[in-house]
Amino acid sequence: MEQQASVIAEIVQAILRAQNTGVTRVGIDGVDGAGKTRFADGLAQALELQGVKAIRASVDGFHHPRAVRYQRGRFSSEGFYRDSYDYACLKRVLLDPLSPGGSGDYRCAAFDHQTDAPVDAQLQTAKAGEILVFDGIFLHRPELRAYWDLSVFLAVGFEQSIPRLGARDGGSMDPLAQANRRYVDGQLRYLQDCAPAQAATVVVDNNDWSRPQVLRWNAGGMVYPPAPPARPGAP
Repeated sequence: MEQQASVIAEIVQAILRAQNTGVTRVGIDGVDGAGKTRFADGLAQALELQGVKAIRASVDGFHHPRAVRYQRGRFSSEGFYRDSYDYACLKRVLLDPLSPGGSGDYRCAAFDHQTDAPVDAQLQTAKAGEILVFDGIFLHRPELRAYWDLSVFLAVGFEQSIPRLGARDGGSMDPLAQANRRYVDGQLRYLQDCAPAQAATVVVDNNDWSRPQVLRWNAGGMVYPPAPPARPGAP
């Protein structure tokens, strides 16, 4: 757990350096079963210990209705990739209000995919200095990537993520099982089309979620760990 705390602390410091005059928006991306919720919860708790309010939300609160999600077929990977989430709603009720020039009035969810029904989430008002910690798959799609002031991509192989997913949801733990092809192939499409490991600010190996490792801070990111101070007299 010491390694986990160290990685969380490193990213928290980068988030604090990225803070702006409004709400700072942090996205935690990765395939299903990568450990996004657990990682995001850890970041939010660490931010709260720094005296900063974290707004926690997930893309799972913005699914399309089942009829839309499965309109291309129950096992369609293309449908999983393209039809799972209502990005227009996500932008309207959460991301746009928390963006520069937004109203600050937001809701953390709009739809419950388990009951297949809308939810009436509480309307809340953000204050300057608060930080949105948002987790979910596909967060570096073109529709979303410009929203993140800082983003994390959790790099996890399917041989790790699918068994975690199966243990969590009671499904097959075999990445090659027919029941998992919708998810694996849809996410492979995302990895190929959107290159989230290149788009994210920081990439973290989370194959062992008790011992995550920072793989790299990307040149395309907006915030970096501070460079070591120069030695007196150094060029």
